[in-house]
Amino acid sequence: MRILVLFPVMLALVAACSTKESATPMLEKIPEELEIHGDVRIDNYFWLNDRENPQVIAYLEAENAYVDDVMGPYEGLQRSLFEEMKSRIKQDEESVPYRDGDYWYYYRYEEGREYPIYCRKKGTLEADEEILLDVNIQAEGEDYYSVRGFAVSPDHSKAAYGVDTQGRRFYDVHFLDLATGKRESRTIDNVTGDVEWANDNRTVFYTRQDPETLRSYQVIRHTLGSSEKDVLVYEES
Repeated sequence: MRILVLFPVMLALVAACSTKESATPMLEKIPEELEIHGDVRIDNYFWLNDRENPQVIAYLEAENAYVDDVMGPYEGLQRSLFEEMKSRIKQDEESVPYRDGDYWYYYRYEEGREYPIYCRKKGTLEADEEILLDVNIQAEGEDYYSVRGFAVSPDHSKAAYGVDTQGRRFYDVHFLDLATGKRESRTIDNVTGDVEWANDNRTVFYTRQDPETLRSYQVIRHTLGSSEKDVLVYEES
């Protein structure tokens, strides 16, 4: 993973000491008139909202090139700062276990590994550990990988969880058979990642966000193994 600025003020001061001259990318001002509740304001940089605009992409690439140019001589310092901070963080952390039925559920981290490992123990905390999902394995080969909303069905036979590989908080929900460790082939794509199971152990409710505002506005019902279309349960327009 690329290391960016860790201590903004410190690194800015270091960069200011550089004798290397670099052309600072300058943003073009394109006035956009915005009106809400009868109030009008001008946003000169509204055009940056368009993620697909070639001008926006070119500007971001120029900014990245500028940072690489200015901060290049201090790459070793950035690495040292990163390693210093990482050395002060306990890497083998574990969540507080919680009991659900006959099982104790928790997740933990291992030293030198970046992602959580979801586990459970049956009966007591002294029982043998069962690893349900090792996110470190799932994330192999990915530049970015985030899991959220890991939820186990009421009968403890299945789990659902959301995966985001882009960093935009749009998740694909996966379903895991806890007895075999195999994932279902069908996923629910581009949703919030938050899932609630119904008591029949095959129905789940999930929420979908608006692509523009990114706010959740729909609750939808999905039935595992069914070819029927998911059902809209509630919508907040």
